[in-house]
Order: sequence, then structure tokens, then C-alpha cells
Amino acid sequence: MRLITFDALRCLDIPVTRYIKPELMFRHKDEIKEADWILFPEYWQVNLLTYSLQKRIFPSLGSYHLAHDKIEMTRAFWALCPEQVPHTVILPATPSVIEEVREVFTFPFIAKEVRNSMGRGIHLIESRADFDAYCRYNVVLYIQEYLPIRRDLRVVYVGEQIIDAYWRKGREGYFRNNVAQGAQIDYEDVPQAALDLVVSVAHALNINHAVF
Repeated sequence: MRLITFDALRCLDIPVTRYIKPELMFRHKDEIKEADWILFPEYWQVNLLTYSLQKRIFPSLGSYHLAHDKIEMTRAFWALCPEQVPHTVILPATPSVIEEVREVFTFPFIAKEVRNSMGRGIHLIESRADFDAYCRYNVVLYIQEYLPIRRDLRVVYVGEQIIDAYWRKGREGYFRNNVAQGAQIDYEDVPQAALDLVVSVAHALNINHAVF
């Protein structure tokens, strides 16, 4: 099998994989055409590899397109499993909409940046001043109800199976549960219902490389 990757680190343990620097891909177009699979292309390469060159890629299109930003992911979940999504609004940051959000949401609530990770870009909004500061730097409002929880579940899904699952337990007095923000990992009592839900959602959305 002929494998080409654009991410050498992620493919260190995969034998006979040819690494090509992403920015050099057009010099190697003929070689790419002959490959059976393209592994870990960068986001900007996904559409041209899939549609122009008709290549099979890993991760899947669903993994790239839905996990790329919170808006796409949330809308997909609204359509598929809305009962699993906290109350969320996604709206343009116009003066009238900002005022509407102030009327609908009571403090505290959560405001997120659309593209960020590891707990960055997540804001606990406890006052009008907090919300005004968030609105100044975001053209799209992504607002969620605040859930007063001390832990949340992470489920790692690769290929067609779960390879890990654990609770993230946040620090005392801290609203983020991200490990990158100091949370602890706990493997005890992971509910089977949550694992079943992840498998169902991953299959439905054609996702094969994600953390839920």
C-alpha cells in the first residue's frame, strides 16, 4: 500500500509512509495521484485532495469539516442530537443582537471564541463589562449556558473505535476542565451510555479521528 503523509510526527510509527512537506505538494502531484491514502493533510489541502485529485484521506472529511470550528460542530449536533447540547446561541455581534443576548442570558454564562482549543478562548461572563470585552474582539457570538460542573468526559475516537475515555476534573474554584488548564485525569466510572453515544455520533457524521 502506498501511503503519503503531510504530517511526519503523526506517522512516525506507520511503516512505508512517504512524507512530503505540505507546501511542496504540487511538485509531487504525480506521486500523490499514485498513492492509495493521504494521511493527515493540512486543512487547506483537504478539498483539493478530495475533489481535484480524488484521493482518499485520513482523517475523514467529517473529521476535518466539523471539528474545524465550534459553529460547524454545534450545528451538526443540533441536527443529530440536540438534547446533548447545552443551550447555545450563535449570532452576529451586532448591537441589537448583543442587547438581545443580554436579555436572554443571565449571568454567569459562557462565551467562546469559534476557533481555539485547550481551554483558550473560553470566557466566564459574570458582568456586562465581561460581555462587552468579549464582543469587542469577536464578530460572531458563541454563547452557552453556564453548567456548574466540576468534571467533564473526554472520549478519544480513532478509526472506528474508542481508544480512550476519562473524566477531566477541574481545579477548585476554576471553571475550565481542560487538562491544559490544570485539570486532573480520572478513569473511574466512565458511563457506557456516553461511550455508546460517541460511537453513534461518529458513525452518523463520518468522523474517524476526534476527541468528544
